[in-house]
Amino acid sequence: MFGYYLELALRSLRRSRALTVLMILAIALGIGASMTTLTVLHVLSGDPLPGRSGSIFMPRLDPRGLRGFDLSVDLPAQVTWTDGMNLLNARRAHRQALMTGGAVPIQPDDPSIDPFFVSARYTSADFFGMFDTPFRYGQAWSATEDEQRAHIAVIGAELNDRLFHGENSVGRTIRANGADMRIVGVLKPWRPVPHFYDLNTTNYGAAEQVFVPLTTSRAMRLTRNGGVECWGMGSGDEEHMESASCVWLQLWVELDDAAAVASYRTFLEGYAREQVASGRYDRPARAELTDVMHLLDEQQVVPGDVRLQVWLSLGFFAVCLVNTVGLMLAKFMRRAGEVSVRRALGASRRSVFTQLLTEAGMVGLAGGFGGLAVALLGLAIVRMQPNPAAELAHLDLTMLAATFLISLLAALAAGLLPAWRACRIPPALQLKSQ
Repeated sequence: MFGYYLELALRSLRRSRALTVLMILAIALGIGASMTTLTVLHVLSGDPLPGRSGSIFMPRLDPRGLRGFDLSVDLPAQVTWTDGMNLLNARRAHRQALMTGGAVPIQPDDPSIDPFFVSARYTSADFFGMFDTPFRYGQAWSATEDEQRAHIAVIGAELNDRLFHGENSVGRTIRANGADMRIVGVLKPWRPVPHFYDLNTTNYGAAEQVFVPLTTSRAMRLTRNGGVECWGMGSGDEEHMESASCVWLQLWVELDDAAAVASYRTFLEGYAREQVASGRYDRPARAELTDVMHLLDEQQVVPGDVRLQVWLSLGFFAVCLVNTVGLMLAKFMRRAGEVSVRRALGASRRSVFTQLLTEAGMVGLAGGFGGLAVALLGLAIVRMQPNPAAELAHLDLTMLAATFLISLLAALAAGLLPAWRACRIPPALQLKSQ
């Protein structure tokens, strides 16, 4: 029976080609505009650690001075060197990583390649296991090498391709900032979106290409990038960052279950009270554990104009659907005589209604293909924008399926009223007028 409905729908669409094209075009434009903005929002607001973000937390303290104290203000998303090292060495979490961003000059061995800068991450050994970074060659360094301030590095796939043509470079050296560093690991292409573990350097930029032990970076005085907040006598002088009254490091911990979260929160609150009692903290003891997704919401990582564009595109889609309803109503009502004949020959109102909705569904599928083309064009235009987030705008399988599903459902919804109106016409009146 469904095949028969499809055949009738095709015949009807061919008979009224102008109306058919207008309906498909209206749906395609609405779907294309909506899916362009929804895809951008989907990419930018995604979970950077699918399935694991709920077990990764940022410990937060408030070591700042009393000036400007306000309980309603969020705690800093960074820690001081003293607090970071104290919490790191306490080892109260399954994994913990203390880090900051930077940039290092690379001096290639090949004289044909000019020296260049790459972004760097100065961190501790657990970074790679905690964030599940994929290795192509080698492995991460150990906690012992952290303590020894070893001149070692993990490099990214892009840098490995540039310096070593993609070969296994483990055991070889790179010259960074005038010092040789032995490569212990090479990552596969890796780019978490957003760049959640350090929102002070970038929200959507690419992952770093050189990873160095944090202690080594301080011993070598490697260039640091990122935000810093100082108070009191803190100056933010790079030579004295370990003792300065400044927050400038990101600390993350991995806690496997609710019991571990509760235990670490108790430990963190106790630590804050100890610092107040010792006189290091001037403000009342405050401590929080913030997971990845809550931090992204708090920091409003997704640009506000992206959400506004989504609402505007959905409004445009609604206008397109209203126009589609009008076009379908005109088309179905013009077929009142045909519908009446079918009813008089024994077709039930339900079967006629189903056949008309089948026709609307075919319009929706065709509109989905048109909308896909419009969305791909829109995303190509978005990627041309000079913004690190723009290059991420690609249609994945989820959004591809959503394009056709939304188009089909929207067309069916638009066809409900016209189909119902067409089925409500008394057959006798139409046959008499004929």
